[in-house]
Amino acid sequence: MKKLSRPVVELENDYLSPGPWIFGRQVLRPETDVEPGALVDVHDASGRFVASALYNPASDIRLRILSRGKKSDLDRPKEWLQRTLSSADRLRRRTLGLSLNTNAYRVAHAEGDDLPGLVVDRLADVLVAEYHSLGFWRLRGEVEWALESLYPEAVVVHRVPAGVRSAEDFEPEEDSLDVGERELNEYGVRFLVAPGRGHKTGFFCDQRDNRRLVAGLCKGADVLDLCCNIGGFSLHAAAAGARSVRAVDLDEVVLERAAASAQLNSAQVEFLHADVFPFCRSEQSAGRQSRVVILDPHKIIAGKRMVEEGLKKYGDMNALALGCVRPGGILATFSCSGALDLESFVGMVFRAARRAERDIRVLEVLGAGPDHPQRPDFPRSRYLKGLLLAVD
Repeated sequence: MKKLSRPVVELENDYLSPGPWIFGRQVLRPETDVEPGALVDVHDASGRFVASALYNPASDIRLRILSRGKKSDLDRPKEWLQRTLSSADRLRRRTLGLSLNTNAYRVAHAEGDDLPGLVVDRLADVLVAEYHSLGFWRLRGEVEWALESLYPEAVVVHRVPAGVRSAEDFEPEEDSLDVGERELNEYGVRFLVAPGRGHKTGFFCDQRDNRRLVAGLCKGADVLDLCCNIGGFSLHAAAAGARSVRAVDLDEVVLERAAASAQLNSAQVEFLHADVFPFCRSEQSAGRQSRVVILDPHKIIAGKRMVEEGLKKYGDMNALALGCVRPGGILATFSCSGALDLESFVGMVFRAARRAERDIRVLEVLGAGPDHPQRPDFPRSRYLKGLLLAVD
């Protein structure tokens, strides 16, 4: 049987830029209509085949590159997805041995695993597939088949974040399956989560190693966890023998879940429903400081257009957080905004320290765990940035 040819999308010039994303300004309008989310052949301006990609004319990210230079077996998406996901799974379970210490980790990290637009987290016996492109959403049946072949006992949940729906211009015709709650275990600390619900996939697997690192500094310390979400840093700090732990968040739902996890661990954590800005000002007015402070806010900068405004907000938060650290103490500060590069993040923190009139030294530059591999040609894959600071 003769194989049908794919639609062709042509570039403006003869140069295919590095990285997995090709933006609209680099792409000519196809001569014939191409269905949004379709698999296409990419040709340069001279008509030469240069890549295979998922195409969406409604998205700023016009092309998501799946392979370069030669045609692959993408016309058989089940087999291609199974092979690619199997490679990603081997890295996590065999090479990194993650399943020895936790039942929560990232199975597939989008661009970092040559799957641009697809994220998969394992949360106990649930695999949460999160779609950041229309092209992969159209392949969700094949994604589920490939995942079930690797994890036969797992339940697969499909999720599309609200921001993706507008950016990719589509509305999923079905909601994610509600699978209830699951118990996770991370280096002996237990968490009660709702896979596919709440922020991201339901759990922040990317902070696993950072939670353990910071916990190692918390024995006998007063700990303040700002923007605590479901209490990841707080519960690890309590398990490590912190003298006291306070955890602050504006979202009552995540605080309820955090409190349930604390009960599961018999952990003494004080959860406080508050906005971190007035809370930190109130701490400083009362002269209260903590030996270890964690600041891990949600994503503030959604795109390049928001960098300037977002940096100001990050700077204000960090200046306030620094004021809550006892001299000789520690601040672990983070940003999960992919549009913000590490250099700008570090510069923002140092400016915040000057405003707060605090001396800081960088003890360690932090990032996501090894189940979140990064591409050298794609700086956004280093979306999670953190600094472990000594504060005087």
